[in-house]
Amino acid sequence: MTRRERVVRMSVEQPLWRALTAYRVLTLIYAVLLAGLRDTPYDRPWVAMAFLAVLALWTLVTLPRVANAASCTKRFLGIDLAVALAGILLTPLADFSARHVDGSTLPSIWTAGSVLAFALKGGWRWAAFASTLVAAANIVERGEPSRDTVHNVLLVWVASIAIGYVVEVARASERTLARALEIEAATRERERLARDIHDSVLQVLAMVQRRGTALGGEAAELGRMAGEQEVALRTLVSSGLVPTTRVSEDSAEGAVVRTVEVDSDEEGTGASECDLRTLLAPHAGSRVSFAEPGAPVLLAPGAARELAAAVSAALDNVRVHAGADAQAWILVEDEPDEVIVTVRDDGPGIPEGRLDQAEGEGRLGVALSIRGRLRDLGGTAELISVPGQGTEVELRIPKVSRGKAGPVR
Repeated sequence: MTRRERVVRMSVEQPLWRALTAYRVLTLIYAVLLAGLRDTPYDRPWVAMAFLAVLALWTLVTLPRVANAASCTKRFLGIDLAVALAGILLTPLADFSARHVDGSTLPSIWTAGSVLAFALKGGWRWAAFASTLVAAANIVERGEPSRDTVHNVLLVWVASIAIGYVVEVARASERTLARALEIEAATRERERLARDIHDSVLQVLAMVQRRGTALGGEAAELGRMAGEQEVALRTLVSSGLVPTTRVSEDSAEGAVVRTVEVDSDEEGTGASECDLRTLLAPHAGSRVSFAEPGAPVLLAPGAARELAAAVSAALDNVRVHAGADAQAWILVEDEPDEVIVTVRDDGPGIPEGRLDQAEGEGRLGVALSIRGRLRDLGGTAELISVPGQGTEVELRIPKVSRGKAGPVR
């Protein structure tokens, strides 16, 4: 599992739900203290005490309901708002003078929490609906729209609608971000498959075409058909229509893999590492010189395979474009913060503008097999070529990779 897959994405509105939970508890305490510290007792204290007892029980029992949007159902919101409205309308029964004195209602500012729950659940329209009912209940409780009543009603109305609008914008942004991440993941998978096709099928088709043309006869016809299929497949790859079905990645043959203990905040357990030298050493031969450090160059297996595949693609380009007699050199450097692999040849070099032309023709060896792999690893691929003086490809990856191949230890 990659680092990105281990990250648990939390909704941007989740902190608002936690704040609402705390708000309901604090405002419950405030309503109880306000009723207990009144200068004048209630005319019917049993009404106030009964309602506050129900309010306390309801608030504490339903705390899980306001933990997130999924648990905050429409039924709960309706009952919660009914409790708030009942408390407002019961205030004159508990205190006969409530209609004549601008004082607080039994639920006090707890009512705003019920309206805010509507805002977080359904946006500004739900908030407007709930705050309008609260406004109507306050006016009925007072008998007429007093100055303080109108002020409090407008405050709750504006605040709840504003919060509901912010929640709607946040949700739209989350959907946009999620869609962008899906597109990015699909694009990376398509590019990975395109690289695999380029490194296997396209190379074989190109070889069949060349050998068939050279042999002549029936082989020439097979070569012609292979060439047509190569062109068709290159067009399919470059058009982005390659399917994104996941292909399993087998362990590289001959790689020396060992388990080492690493001090990591993410895992806290062992992690497998691969010696990059064992993946690159098979390329050495009469036409390819290989220079390596004396100590193992340890990378995560996925990163090592991708880097080795990029080196293989660079050597394929040497064989195809520099000629069979070209000499190539591979140099591996293990720096403290990064690994550098340089592939150089003594061929004729690449004419200016040839890479852009090849990419336009669907020949994506450099773009996908080399640069695409290094980009996925969080690294870079720099190609330097001077006509008549050969070509040099420098591949760099950081020791901690951000790509899908996993962290580089």
